[in-house]
Amino acid sequence: MDIGIGVIGCGTISTAYLRNLTRAPGARVVAVADLDGRRAAAQAEAFDVPLAVEPDALIARDDVELVVDLTVPAAHYAVNRRALEAGKLVYCEKPLAATAAEAHALLELAAQRGRALGGAPDTFLGAGLQTARTALDDGLIGRPFAAVAHMVSNGPERWHHDPAFLYQPGAGPLLDMGPYYVTTMVSLFGPVASVTADGRRTWSERTIATGPRAGERFAVNVDTHVTLLLRFASGVLGTLLTTFDVQASDLPRFEVFGERGTLSLPDPNTFTGPVRLRTSRNEDWQELETVPGFVTNARGIGALELLLAEREGRAPRASGALAAHVLDVLEGGLTALSTGQRITIDSRPERPAPLSPTELESLGWTPEVHV
Repeated sequence: MDIGIGVIGCGTISTAYLRNLTRAPGARVVAVADLDGRRAAAQAEAFDVPLAVEPDALIARDDVELVVDLTVPAAHYAVNRRALEAGKLVYCEKPLAATAAEAHALLELAAQRGRALGGAPDTFLGAGLQTARTALDDGLIGRPFAAVAHMVSNGPERWHHDPAFLYQPGAGPLLDMGPYYVTTMVSLFGPVASVTADGRRTWSERTIATGPRAGERFAVNVDTHVTLLLRFASGVLGTLLTTFDVQASDLPRFEVFGERGTLSLPDPNTFTGPVRLRTSRNEDWQELETVPGFVTNARGIGALELLLAEREGRAPRASGALAAHVLDVLEGGLTALSTGQRITIDSRPERPAPLSPTELESLGWTPEVHV
């Protein structure tokens, strides 16, 4: 019998999720919900979902076992809490909550109720970053000792029709895009032990450039250029720059330095490669063969892996514990930014294991067809 999925939040990101969840084996999207009933109805029609209902009505449905929360970040804690209290499995778009304290409260509630809690991003489960993980595990660059990553952008108002929420507390470049990079680093090196940071707010207002509200100005209430310095429990050092302020850059996206060579990683906001290798014995970069896995936009694969983990009686890879740890790190970075101090990170989630071929097939992947 298929497991019933309910999706709350029918904004921009819901299209990718619904495209993948409605194709998934062993699961069925039975309802969608949004505070804007017209948006919910449009997505239900577009993806042949039987019902478009109010959020509370979706959570109350007996045929919904997994709630996928795609609401705005400020609503995540309340929606996730209501779903867990109703006995649902929960998978949430990042961040898991607006604050680390709220995220850990959700973890406690999930443990009390005996229900799995998971959170985005799940891009580290894609073929590109799984290839990087395999290369590290196989020792292709020797022991890693450092990584640098750069998320350089001139701001989502260039393409997003309603970007103001991305410049409010709970978002900004660090909390909006940082989760992809920090999650990837944790999947490669294990948990972060401490963080320090610096940053700035370059402009106090921004202007929407596209859509029906083009030309409308809105206030910026977060720092928009932030650099983190990370020390992992494994001893690896990490540098992460996230910015909405830069007009152009040739910085590398993501590199990992090992004692015998360097790995060049793809954008952690994608599921594909390439992954490139250069060692002391090579004059040129070598593109590694991509391991089997999801190479197109597979958002929602973390929710499906949570269902697989539930059936197998284990913790999901894109777990609430991992998402809460990432939020600990990002929030610690903001605290470090405001205090000038190095902040200790106490949470220690398990480093997620690579996906096996059998698990890939259970999630709907075949050598010929990619979600």
